[in-house]
Amino acid sequence: MSSPDPQVRAARNLTDPSPESTPEKKPSRNRGPVVAVTGAATGVGELLTAHLVASDEVKEVVAIDERRGEVSGATWHILDVRDPAIAEKLRGADVVVHLALDLDLETDPAARSAYNVRGTQTVLTAAAAAGVHRVVLCTSAMVYGALPDNDVPLSEDAELRATAEATGVGDLLEIERLGRRAPRAHPGLNVTVVRPAVLVGGTDTALTRYFESPRLLVVAGSRPTWQFCHVDDLVTALEYAALEKIDGELAVGCDGWLEQEEVEELSGVRRMELPSAVALGAAARLHRIGLTPSPAGDLAYTMHPWVVSVSRLHDAGWRPRWTNEEVLGALLEEVEGRHTLAGRRLGRKDATAAGAAGATVALLGTAALVRRARKARRRF
Repeated sequence: MSSPDPQVRAARNLTDPSPESTPEKKPSRNRGPVVAVTGAATGVGELLTAHLVASDEVKEVVAIDERRGEVSGATWHILDVRDPAIAEKLRGADVVVHLALDLDLETDPAARSAYNVRGTQTVLTAAAAAGVHRVVLCTSAMVYGALPDNDVPLSEDAELRATAEATGVGDLLEIERLGRRAPRAHPGLNVTVVRPAVLVGGTDTALTRYFESPRLLVVAGSRPTWQFCHVDDLVTALEYAALEKIDGELAVGCDGWLEQEEVEELSGVRRMELPSAVALGAAARLHRIGLTPSPAGDLAYTMHPWVVSVSRLHDAGWRPRWTNEEVLGALLEEVEGRHTLAGRRLGRKDATAAGAAGATVALLGTAALVRRARKARRRF
């Protein structure tokens, strides 16, 4: 994560009563919880912060990040979530929604894990020390694992069978473990876990990049199923958790799912079908020599089902505003003009050549990249 500008650090310190650090005056709110949001300056954190500020059911919103975001009406604290001083900033909050996670494909995996795990540990401990009674964690439905024998849909109580072989999933499993352990270590602390399906809306993941390819890779003999979650729906689900309308472990996403054939028909993108050994072997080699950001484990989530039930949110009265078809359409609009091969972003010239040559030549081109990288290594 990039460090905030020093001037921003100085100007945004919450002990400074400057107009920029003081929330706008709003009508008095005597009811509702005080909700703190980490990672509030960007992404889902920014959207949730704005949503909660506008809600009449929330008394106050405390926004925490390494830089001050654009949402006015919140009380901003500028610090790294790994800083133990966060405990003091959380004092007076009823609920913390922890969204300060780094799941960037390009981040060094060791640095990413250190940030994600240490940040979650610190937030959970600090929340307990500050008297917060609920922490909401956001992971992913990927923690269930993508396996050929998965039920469709998976129950929210299903065993977490994922491994650490896919991007960021090891971090998410460790965050889940910390979340389960926290109430035992800190009696009185409730931990709610929200697990979105394939997240769409300003996101860049191995799964959204799948739709940037000139052909949709399908592993022969696999049974892909697709369930999406628009960020707007994730925000309202997180709001339900923050307002204590639901607790425990819950999944969030569109109702139902799409089969691979439906995805191809709706997208108009044809498939490239490869034997499992070829696809997995090529993905592993490309990642090992640093040509693609995605490990071979990411492919499992495009091969096997990991569709989840969202019954707990339904029982609480929540409904998704988006359908799978609508989210897929939004995703295709979002990635238009981007070109990816085997998870690696291509320049316009390379992408045009790959599209014109077809999937077979694209695969041969990928193999050529591997050979060139090996020759370069031998020269040095």
